[in-house]
Amino acid sequence: MTKLREGMDLKAYMGIYTAVHNFCTSQKAVSFPLQSHVIGSSQRGAHLLGEDLYKKLTEYLSEHLLTLVEESRTHTDEALLAFYTREWQRYTTAAKYIDNMFSYLNRHWVKREIDEGKKTVYDVYTLHLVQWRDVLFAKISEKVMAAVLKLVEKQRNGETIEHNQIKQVVSSFVSLGLDDGNSSKTTLDVYRYHFERPFLEATKVFYQNESNQFVAENSVVEYMKKAEARLNEEEERVKLYLHPEIAIPLKKACNQVLIADHSAILRDEFQVLLDNDREEDMARMYNLLSRIPDGLDPLRTKFETHVRNAGLEAVAKVASDADKLEPKVYVDALLEIHTQYQGLVKRAFKDEPEFTRSLDNACREFVNRNEVCKSGSNKSPELLAKYTDVLLRKSNTGVEDAELENTLVQIMTVFKYIEDKDVFQKFYSRMLARRLVHSNSSSDDAETSMISKLKEACGFEYTNKLQRMFQDMQISKDLNAGFREHVQTLGTKGLDSSYSILGTGFWPLTAPGTNFNPPEEVAADCERFSRFYKNKHEGRKLTWLWQLCKGEVKANYVKNPKMPYTFQVSCYQMAILLLFNEKDKNTYEEIASATQLNNDALDPSLGILLKAKVLNLEGATKVGPGATFALNYDFKSKKLRVNLNVGMKSETKQEEAETNKTIEEDRKLLLQSAIVRIMKARKRMKHQQLVSETINQIRARFVPKVSDIKKCIEILLDKEYLERLDDDDIGYLA
Repeated sequence: MTKLREGMDLKAYMGIYTAVHNFCTSQKAVSFPLQSHVIGSSQRGAHLLGEDLYKKLTEYLSEHLLTLVEESRTHTDEALLAFYTREWQRYTTAAKYIDNMFSYLNRHWVKREIDEGKKTVYDVYTLHLVQWRDVLFAKISEKVMAAVLKLVEKQRNGETIEHNQIKQVVSSFVSLGLDDGNSSKTTLDVYRYHFERPFLEATKVFYQNESNQFVAENSVVEYMKKAEARLNEEEERVKLYLHPEIAIPLKKACNQVLIADHSAILRDEFQVLLDNDREEDMARMYNLLSRIPDGLDPLRTKFETHVRNAGLEAVAKVASDADKLEPKVYVDALLEIHTQYQGLVKRAFKDEPEFTRSLDNACREFVNRNEVCKSGSNKSPELLAKYTDVLLRKSNTGVEDAELENTLVQIMTVFKYIEDKDVFQKFYSRMLARRLVHSNSSSDDAETSMISKLKEACGFEYTNKLQRMFQDMQISKDLNAGFREHVQTLGTKGLDSSYSILGTGFWPLTAPGTNFNPPEEVAADCERFSRFYKNKHEGRKLTWLWQLCKGEVKANYVKNPKMPYTFQVSCYQMAILLLFNEKDKNTYEEIASATQLNNDALDPSLGILLKAKVLNLEGATKVGPGATFALNYDFKSKKLRVNLNVGMKSETKQEEAETNKTIEEDRKLLLQSAIVRIMKARKRMKHQQLVSETINQIRARFVPKVSDIKKCIEILLDKEYLERLDDDDIGYLA
């Protein structure tokens, strides 16, 4: 065997293989000192011969390895690594050949010994590894590992190294992980204790020293770049020459010394980065702090506060006068902040759910509680509804369908943060009603798209009435077509009119607040339509909403016009103007008597006609009793179609006040129905539990005040829907 280091040819190999076989199967034990132990069986002799051969091989390996230990003392650092890896390569290669030569020993004697439970017997290849571990490795492993760590440190300091040596050292440490309890199993215990443990310790010490010095001499941003580079290097190092098992503990160790130990200064810098829009550096900080437990929590808190303040500042800039604030300006200010920081969350914070939640919390705050909202808690939903109305009206010309759809999507972004969604619904439904009644919608598709979005956000119940309003308009179209055919069959000449039949329960409209005597021609046409409608639908009652009616009249009286003007007027204005067909001047009292309008309706209508200079005021300085109104024959306008049907600011304010009043009334009813619903299901509840449950059920529509809920409970107690029980309990009365 002493010639094994010099190699052998096939003849020598086969000779040894045969000798091992013959030795193990020999019946002659005469010259063998263990002969006295033979107990009448040739197998026992073979057993003893196998044991002797196994011992001889063990002794030979031990002697060979001891010479290597002596030789290793002459090497240090990289020379030692070269020596170790070279000898390991030669040794394991030889072990494979010897294992094959001793295959008979493995199959018989070794197998039998292992089967009998001998823990100190291994197959020949494993024996080689055990001997290497116990004889050579035990004596030089620390020295080898010190050389590995020196080499790694050189690489970390920017020098080029031969990393293949380290890879082979790692491989040898792994191969030596033999389970002494079961020779067929391997573990990573040797590798973990002799390689991974010191490697991680050395890594920590290296980066602790380097990071402390770097932080003292450089800015936080520069340190983040350095830390990022170092972490990438370590990940690459695992791929190049380390064992995959070290990846997680190495990452953990590096995260601790490079990030966690310096997390305080990183977090302190975050506000500076936010204030200066340093997106790339924020992304770098996010990537670093996301690697440690709870590393991002303080960042999310600072981010939320920053976005909320940015939103409040943006609103404060445009909110010098909340009453005169343009809805578009207000909504654009909200959207600008949301878009800016949503982009930051997406690009720098990888759309992380917790950062998105912080953004949502901040937006909810500055949308619902800002400078504008101080003048009325319902201002945000009201202004959003008004902006939507501007977008969906015909006056919003020059806007492409795709652009309009995109703006509606943005509207829904703000809507998502609105807490008082019932306020938006009230204002939106009133404005939609006006657009539909006055045929003033820019596009039916856009209207339908908006309602679909609201339905998706809030459910069927939220948009049920809005959809029914659309259905009523379609039914009205069919009715008008039928009415025109009916008029033609009668052979009578009527007005060019159209009627909208609006279901009382679905339209947010009220009966007119004044008596009205419509012009003769209009009254006759309305009567004709009433008879037609009642023939189709018996038992239904029509209430005429004169305040919403409008029409067109030709102005043939004006001097020297190229073409007669067409006045677009309300029904009230039409009734006033038609009086001037009979005479050029009418007193205030005559107009009031003929039209039957009260002051609240008559004065604004006359005011608009005076402002447009269709009429002139005589004998008074303002509209009212004693004033006389004369037709202005010198009326001039750049447009042939003159719109006189414009709303007054006082009317708008009055409508807003009415809307807010209805909101409060509806809220009381919603709260009461929610309380009854809860109690019907639960039968008995603690007062406080009932309040909490009611808030949970209602908060999707608006955030109720506890005091309002308590008032509603009292109302229901008085109405005997509920009763007081012992221990502050409330009971349900069927």
